[in-house]
This record gives sequence, structure tokens and C-alpha cells, in this order.
Amino acid sequence: MKRLLMMSLFVGFCATAMDAQGLPYQNANLSAAQRADDLLSRLTLDEKVSLMMDTSPAIPRLGIPQFQWWNEALHGIGRNGFATVFPITMAMAASWDDALLHQVFTAVSDEARVKAQQAKCTGDIKRYQSLSFWTPNINIFRDPRWGRGQETYGEDPYLTAKMGLAVVRGLQGVGYNGEDLGVSKYRKLLACAKHFAVHSGPEWNRHEFNIENLPERDLWETYLPAFKALVQEGKVAEVMCAYQRIDGQACCAQTRYEQQILRDEWGFDGLITSDCGAIRDFLPRWHNVSKDGAEASAKAVLAGTDVECGSEYKHLPEAVRRGDVKEADIDRSLRRLLIARFELGDMDSDDLNAWTKIPETVVASQAHKDLALKMALKSIVLLQNKIKVLPLGNPLNAGAGSDKDIVVMGPNANDSVMMWGNYAGYPTHTVTALDGITRMAKTLSPDATVRFIQGCGLTRNEVFESRFNQIKDPLGNSGIQIAYWNNTEMQGAPVTVVNRKQPVQLSNGGNTVFAPGVNLENCSARLDGTLVPTADETLSFEISGDDRLRLIVNGDTLVNIWNPRQRIQSGKKEIAVKAGQHYRIQIDYVQETGYGALNFDIKKRVNPTAEELLAQIGNTQTIIFVGGISPNLEGEEMRVNEPGFKGGDRTSIELPQAQRDLLAVLHKAGKKVIFVNCSGSAMALAPELETCDAILQWWYGGEQGGAALATTLFGMVAPSGKLPVTFYKSTDELPDFLDYTMKNRTYRYYEGEPLFPFGFGLGYTTFNIDKPIYKNNKVQVRVKNLGTTAGTETVQVYIRHLADKEGPKKSLRAYQQVTLNAAEAKTISIELPRKSFEGWDVKTNTMRVVPGKYEVMVGNSSADKDLKKIIVNIK
Repeated sequence: MKRLLMMSLFVGFCATAMDAQGLPYQNANLSAAQRADDLLSRLTLDEKVSLMMDTSPAIPRLGIPQFQWWNEALHGIGRNGFATVFPITMAMAASWDDALLHQVFTAVSDEARVKAQQAKCTGDIKRYQSLSFWTPNINIFRDPRWGRGQETYGEDPYLTAKMGLAVVRGLQGVGYNGEDLGVSKYRKLLACAKHFAVHSGPEWNRHEFNIENLPERDLWETYLPAFKALVQEGKVAEVMCAYQRIDGQACCAQTRYEQQILRDEWGFDGLITSDCGAIRDFLPRWHNVSKDGAEASAKAVLAGTDVECGSEYKHLPEAVRRGDVKEADIDRSLRRLLIARFELGDMDSDDLNAWTKIPETVVASQAHKDLALKMALKSIVLLQNKIKVLPLGNPLNAGAGSDKDIVVMGPNANDSVMMWGNYAGYPTHTVTALDGITRMAKTLSPDATVRFIQGCGLTRNEVFESRFNQIKDPLGNSGIQIAYWNNTEMQGAPVTVVNRKQPVQLSNGGNTVFAPGVNLENCSARLDGTLVPTADETLSFEISGDDRLRLIVNGDTLVNIWNPRQRIQSGKKEIAVKAGQHYRIQIDYVQETGYGALNFDIKKRVNPTAEELLAQIGNTQTIIFVGGISPNLEGEEMRVNEPGFKGGDRTSIELPQAQRDLLAVLHKAGKKVIFVNCSGSAMALAPELETCDAILQWWYGGEQGGAALATTLFGMVAPSGKLPVTFYKSTDELPDFLDYTMKNRTYRYYEGEPLFPFGFGLGYTTFNIDKPIYKNNKVQVRVKNLGTTAGTETVQVYIRHLADKEGPKKSLRAYQQVTLNAAEAKTISIELPRKSFEGWDVKTNTMRVVPGKYEVMVGNSSADKDLKKIIVNIK
């Protein structure tokens, strides 16, 4: 009955028009503010409060539909079925191409509108299916240990602002420069700048952490500029307040930040949402700034937090009754929410809103995959290239014997899920490093051999051998039996029963059914087999999938994931088995809606010796080692039991020792080692400068990452990515993780010599950048390609106020990319208006353009040796 009621409510929204009832809030010709005021007057207190929760229910008596404030689109639509998965945001920042990023998020918002429309027409909008998206994350990446650094656009305020503006404009349906595209009078989506205002870890204590005595300079010159740009230039619809406290007060109750800075100084008229559970954190168990939920909710509303992700706002009626907050205060917040929903066209006929007409075929379309490939190509950063070992070109035709063979090694070489990063959707297909390299090698030389030898794990000298071939089905045949039902209860006769002889790797990606006749959604399966080991050994039974799954061995339930979270979940159990004994295996699986996947294998852990690995490699000379770390180790508030990691953060930024040792073995054996590093941020790779002939930073490259990597390795496209963060030599060079001051942090304040500087990145050619000229608010500079191949260079402009001895050594203020053919030269002009010289004025304690002499530095990285300098006088 509930579902029928919901469907009846929504059918009008998906039909050609909704019957108008003639009330002002239903009049699409009135302004969003006028409509909000009218609707606000018709709501009860309980109804008002319900609309301020992130899961906002329908109010049928007023025709208000469901709404979900919490949706994710960090680098593609997240947690909502199939979608195009782009490289992680840190990787996209490495492109230094905000125009391309705007194209990416225009594609993302197209997919978002389609998915929201599909959900709307079902009559039941679930989490992650509406029109408000909590992205971008524009926190400044101050410390490489922060596990969520992969979600940011790096360590520089200017680059972060440029990238953030591109994201917001792409999501909200305006042009690259903020111009109205003339598509619809409604907003396309609501974007959200997060996490306001000073937040970059650690993950393990964020619900209790207090930032004290932060210098005003660091606040205004480092942590706030990107937020100000998104509010004032990007017209971002939402801002999210962070978990921690600042000077003893929780961020989501900070009147100074939410009222004085955001609204009074910057003129923000959008809405503020809490991070998830942040209002709960006010309670005694965490920040201890409120005695109960009613007081916590009242404090948040009074400070200006309009939407709660959590459940404490349910206490607001109680807070009103006891005088903690007035209903008028609630009205002020709710008015902002209602305006935002009216601006989306959320309560109007689809006929009035062109955004609702985007065709469903755009989701995971070939055009969007091509865009993911283009971004993945531009995100790869070449860090080292001894004796120009890259590009490989076509070494497979160079001669006989070992030159016709490539070995791909490393724990990340064949891991597709690693490439998705965090907060990801589900791609219809992922091209791994191994896939891409194999395909490219075969294309260049059909008789080429590409072999995969894993070599080691991420953090341990271990690999896993499958024992799946020791399973027999109920009839005694090799393999496991799988029975499928086209219902979620495994009831009635199965629609098909099959035998599978390989490890289970099933997904409905690309609309691929698990077996003939089986539904893509709302289906179930039971797997049945018996393991008969051939030796006494300890085996790992490993299972993962989406949605529900259960692993039972000899009647004991080893893994029970029966409460799905709309994402891949996994479990494993080690069992000491005896040769010849029988181990009955039963797996129950249920696929409900959206993405479906089931993976199962039985593995033996093996610790290969250096001698054994070299014997497997044989005479092969070219080794492509794909290693680094993984989103399984770094991310948001994680439980990781591995050395060097804590709560999703890192305690060590060095490459794990197991990989470091193996690279040294390969180097000592005389192999040509090409190291491809996967990570969400900076890694300390000092020893790898010696043991590796080439080093590429691949990040987590998204669904087309393997194709981009292979295209780059073999020289089809030259790398052009630049680091958006500083790569330090070791963890020992980092300040205390809990210290939020900028002293000795990032390229702007770092006192040491970095391993690789901010803005650094090699190509397959070299460029000369002449001494610049500053004239008419522009930097003019001649750039020449000195090589024999075409390439793209990013010309970077930094400034320094010479009289400011306490300020940053240099600060990025502009950049421009230029593509030149071999031996071609071009003079480019880069805008550098007076406002670009804004900085902290120590005399007035304000941000302003202080007249005086400035050093303007132009080059291809932030390193002094890469910059040409001039002095300009700003009046």
C-alpha cells in the first residue's frame, strides 16, 4: 500500500503535466523565493523538520515529493548503479585542465539527471538517486598522510579553486565561465563545496579533534580561498560543514564561519548541510559541546546548518517546545531548502524542464567513456625517464629472443576495483593495466608475449594461487554448480542450472546476465560444490559482491552479508584443510537492483623467493611493475590492519617494503624496470630513483585507466600531467599530522628539497620557456619545443611579495597549456590582473592587494631552477 501511495504521488511528475491546484507555491511563473514563502506557511512543525533531514519524505497532502539530499558524484555518479567512472579527483587535478574537467562534470550531471528521472518515475526515490550532490571536496591537501587526499584537488588554493569552479559549473548546468547555456530556467543539479572550513584529517580522530590557535593568515590565505571562489564566482548551491571543532566549537555550530564569513562577508544565500553524523558528534561521547540531541540540533540550526545528514534533527520539535530554538529559526533554514528545490524544478511538470529530457543512453555511453580515457591520459605524470627508456614505442619488433617479451608485474597490475578509487560508481567495464598493455602490445606486434607475474602483494611478500580446480559439483564433475532464480527468495524451480570451472567472477556490467535467462536485477543464486584438497595446507575462502551474500562451509556460516549497502562488500576466512577430506560449500546470493556482482575463490598464500621470481621472468628484459597502494588501504575512516596505515590514513608515505625489495631485486638482475605507482596522493620514492629506469604516477585511473597507461607507455600519446601535490623524500620530513599551521607544508612553505616538486611532470620532449614580460595585466612568454616530437606543456605563473618575509615562498596565480609540434615556438599571453596579487596584509590582518614589488615567476614547475623571474611593481 505504501508503494502504491508513493507511485500515485509521483505519476503526475512523470506524466506530461501535473494538475495545477492554483496555490501560489504551485505556480511555476512565480520566483522560487515567493513559492517557498507560500509553501512554508502551509507546513506543520513536524513537516518542516522532516524536510530538513537528508532523507526527506513526501508530504502527499501538499504534493511535495520525496527528496534525497545525500548523493555522490566525486568522479562520476557514485553508489547508484552503472555509471562512467572517471579518474579520481587528484588524478584529474594532475591534468591541470579545468576546461576538460568542466566537460567531465557536464557528462556526470547528464548521467545524474537521467538517474534521478528514472528514480522519480518509479515512485520510490532512494539514497543516491536525487538531485543534490555532495561534491566537490575542496579542502587543501596539507599532509600526504591524509587518506581522503585522493578526493581533493591538491595542495594549492588557486588550482583547487579553478578545479572546484569547473566541477560546480558542470554539475549545476552553466558554462565554463559561468555563462547561462540557455537550456532551462532551472538548475541542473545542486553542487556542494565541502568540508567547511578547515579540514584535512586525520581520519581516526575527526569526531573529537579540535584545531586550536590556527593563524589567521593560514585560515584566509590557504584554507578559505577556494570556498570563497566557489561561493562568489561559482554560485555553488550548498556548503557542507565539517566534523571537527575549531577553537573548541564544532564546525556545524560555528557562527563565525557559517554566519559571519559565509553569509555576511561572502554573501552566500544557499544552504548549509552537515557532514554525516556531525550533529551527533556534538554529544558528550565525542565533542561534548551539547548535552542531548535537542540542544545539539538547536545549536546547529542557530548557526545556520540547514540540512542534517543524520538523525538528531528529529529532536527539533522538542527543542522548540523547551525554548532552545524558535520555529522562526527553523523557518529561516527551511526556506533556503525550499528555494533550492524550486530552483531545480523538483515540484514542477517535466514539460517545463529541459533537463528531464536528457536521453537515458548517455549513461555509461561511449562518448563518456572516451571522455574518461581523455582525462585518464592527461592525468598520468611521468616522474623519471632515465636514458629515455620511455616511450617503449614498439620494442617487441626490435629483435629476437627476450626483446619480444614483456613481463607485467605488481599487486595493482590486474586489479580493476583499485582503479575505481573511493566514492565510485560501477563501470560497465574496466581496462586494467594488464588488459591495456596486452592489447597494445598485440596491436603493435601480433606475436608479442605479455606475461603476468604478480610477484608480491601490496604490503607483504605474498601472492595467492587458486585452488578452485579442486572443487567438484554435486554430480562429481570438476567445478561448482550454480542454480539461478528470477526472484530474490530462491523459490520455485530454478530458471537455469550451470557448472562453472573457473573462479567465480560475475557482474551485470554492460547489461551482461550471469547466465542465459537470468534477470539483470531481482534474481538470486545458490552455489553448491565440495572442495577435496590434494594437500594439507591453509586456504583462504574469499567472497565479495553486491547485494546480499552468504558463504557456508560444512554447515558453518563463515561470511554473512545480508544487509546490503549498495556497494561491493567482501569477507574471507582461512581454514586449515586436510588432503582427501570433503568440505561442502554453499553460497547464497541475492541481486536486488542496480549493480550486481559475485566473486568467489579459494586461494593458497605463497611467498615466492627472489630466485623463484627471477626464474619465472627468465630472459625477459622489460618489466612493467604496477604497484603502490590502494583504496583498500587509504580512504575515509577505514579499519585497516596493515603496517603503515591507521584509520584510513597513512603513518608512512614510503612505498611498502615488500615492493621496494622486489624492485631492488629486479634492478640488480639487470632488468629494465618501469615502475607505475598507484596512490591517491604523494609517495616517498627516493630509493626507486635508483632501482627504476622510469617512474609514472598513475593514481587510480578510472575505468579507462589501463588503456590510457598503455597508450602512454608505448608512445601513442605523450604524458603531460603535472603534480598537484609535493612529493617528499620521506615521512621524516613531514610536520606533526595534527598541526594545522602551514609551516613547512606544501610547496608554498616547505623548507626542504622535495623529491618531485609541485607542478612537476616530464614529457617525451622538452620545452624552453623564455624570460616573461608583464604588460597590461598579462604575462607574455615565448615557449619552444626543443624535441623531435609534439608535446603539451603547462606554463605556470607564481608570485611572491618581496616585502612579505613571513608569507609563502611563492604562490600559483595562473597557468596555461600549450601544445607545440617538434621545433615549434609560440608566444602565449596569460591573464594576470591586479586581483591576482591579493594576499595577507600583516598590517591590517585582511586579504587585499598590498602595493609594492612582486616577483613574478614563470616556468614548468614550482622548483626555483625551473622558473624565470621578473620584478613588477603593483600600485
